[in-house]
Amino acid sequence: MQQRGSDQYSPRRDDEMKHELQGMLRGERPSRAEEWHDPEPAADDDPPLAGGPVRPGAGGDPGERDDEAFRFELARYLRRTDFPAERPGVLAALDENHAPEPLIETVRAELPEEHAYRNVQEVAVALGHHPRT
Repeated sequence: MQQRGSDQYSPRRDDEMKHELQGMLRGERPSRAEEWHDPEPAADDDPPLAGGPVRPGAGGDPGERDDEAFRFELARYLRRTDFPAERPGVLAALDENHAPEPLIETVRAELPEEHAYRNVQEVAVALGHHPRT
């Protein structure tokens, strides 16, 4: 039998590990007897999450909520290090960070040219999404 120089375990241990993984790879149920390995299910009294995680201050006027939701979505794909940036830089950062196509198209269609944006807030305001007052 030829040995590879990078073997960390014996061939017998490799076979044991393959066998342990088979249940996890084939089944759609937990494969371990130890419950602490499995994620904890949601409790019966947990509130449902309708549109993803609840953001702080998500109450008030529906227009304000839409503005906040847009800024939140924009901030998910633009980092602080992406600024200052002009329109092409903002679009490039959104593309690099795999932003959804509708968000990229909104920025492409509506973000004014020839202005350097210092942060996500300035981009959102330029797109008509104003902060709460």
